[in-house]
Amino acid sequence: MEEALIFNLQKFSIHDGAGIRTDVFFQGCNLRCGWCSNPESQPMEPLPGEQATAYTVPALVAELIKDKPFYDESNGGVTLTGGEALLHPGFVIALCEALHQEGIHVALETAACVGEDVFARVLAAVDFAYIDLKHYDDAKHRAGIGVGNALILRNIAYALKSETPVVLRIPVIPGFNDSEDDFSGFVKILGDLGAKEVQLLPFHQLGESKYKRLQLDYAFDGQKQMRDGDVSAFADALCGAGIQVQIGG
Repeated sequence: MEEALIFNLQKFSIHDGAGIRTDVFFQGCNLRCGWCSNPESQPMEPLPGEQATAYTVPALVAELIKDKPFYDESNGGVTLTGGEALLHPGFVIALCEALHQEGIHVALETAACVGEDVFARVLAAVDFAYIDLKHYDDAKHRAGIGVGNALILRNIAYALKSETPVVLRIPVIPGFNDSEDDFSGFVKILGDLGAKEVQLLPFHQLGESKYKRLQLDYAFDGQKQMRDGDVSAFADALCGAGIQVQIGG
């Protein structure tokens, strides 16, 4: 029976979808964002000293269903995140089917950097998706993250035309995508994609201590954390283009 490595189950989350949720953090990611708040999630196998649990779908459902009363009371559910959940497509699709049989809503948080067929199959299996768009420019995306954005943009365009409700998220990162030129670039690409709403996620330092503990280099060491007001000009530019904006997740 197929298994997937889960490095964290965060219960009573209220930030990654409606209501009270359990966030399921999958091990492994194919991007290398310098600001990643979960650097321990990036390798497909846990780093030395780190732990992840290998779950089958039935075992994971048995754990998640324990909080179903909270999901039901708050119109919440389960959010699949990581790492990158879409690196485990067969497991994720089977998990969605099993959770739906229990009447549990399933959301997905993804960077959408997987093959288009895989993306389409998983998107159809979930009830809602958050998709990160980290940069509008292919070369800058590649320089900051390790891969270009062409595949991601194709998947986003597909998602926005699909039957699955989708909200785009832009992590606002100092020196990477927070200039006035960047605001204009995002306005154009979001218009081209037909996006109607977006969440701006101000840069934070919640993962800083992990880099020190794991003895990993951290590109944003000492960088000041952003407040909501620091992205207000970005929000104004998007709103001026007719895009609905929420600051924070």
